[in-house]
Amino acid sequence: MPVKKFNPITPGTRFRVGNTYSEVTTNKPEKSLTTSLKRTGGRNHDGKMTMRNRGGGHKKRYRVIDFKRSKHGIPGTVKSIEYDPNRTAYIALIVYKDGEKRYMLAPDGLKVGTEVLSGPGAAPDVGNALLLSEIPLGASIHAIEMEPGKGAALARSAGTYGQLMSREGKYAIVKLPSGEVRRILLTCKATIGLTSNPDHGLQVLGKAGRKRWLGKRPRVRGVAMNPVDHPMGGGEGKASGGHPRSRTGIMAKGQKTRNTKKYSTKLIISKRKTKNKK
Repeated sequence: MPVKKFNPITPGTRFRVGNTYSEVTTNKPEKSLTTSLKRTGGRNHDGKMTMRNRGGGHKKRYRVIDFKRSKHGIPGTVKSIEYDPNRTAYIALIVYKDGEKRYMLAPDGLKVGTEVLSGPGAAPDVGNALLLSEIPLGASIHAIEMEPGKGAALARSAGTYGQLMSREGKYAIVKLPSGEVRRILLTCKATIGLTSNPDHGLQVLGKAGRKRWLGKRPRVRGVAMNPVDHPMGGGEGKASGGHPRSRTGIMAKGQKTRNTKKYSTKLIISKRKTKNKK
């Protein structure tokens, strides 16, 4: 999926690199599979801001995605590839033999008219959802379940995929997009292929207004604040800062935040890659 560089006819397009959307086949979603989406603007039930830098943005409707792929043994045909404003990957509208319509995450390379299948006995083709016990070793997979029947949780964003390394007893050894290698039960499902829109990360918004359209408000650096507003604020000129930390004083860039008593820690074989050399 290519991106395009815009001609600098306005200040906003001078540096903009945008998506061509060449894979998208329609601009109207399936009405029966959309629902309203309420915004919080970063406020809680008392109306107090609990999350900064959120608010505004273009009005959106939520597309109901079938993350469980629970229609076993019933073939479905891809009717369209669509843009989803709620995620970075594209989605595919599937029409099943019994007439039911569902959205699924679109794998890269999925075409209109292709037939997809899920459940035991499905072929390991792009777009098919199989149990990890039936997927060939070395295959690229996405939309991976962490608990059987709960629905896809891992490798769902644009251009991501995991790799099935081996099987060990009742577990599959999967390398995740972060670089983490972990055990996942063989009774969990995953979809063959990698997610669509792999060039998403190459886009350049070009202007601050496009960030506002996405519902993101300006973010002020901590070192630019006063000491009363942030632990890293204050100082003469650029002689400010100190140890990187959050507004509430939690250390950043190296401090471990994962719960050491988390039950799934024992399922992790090697941790994700990190820039911190410690």
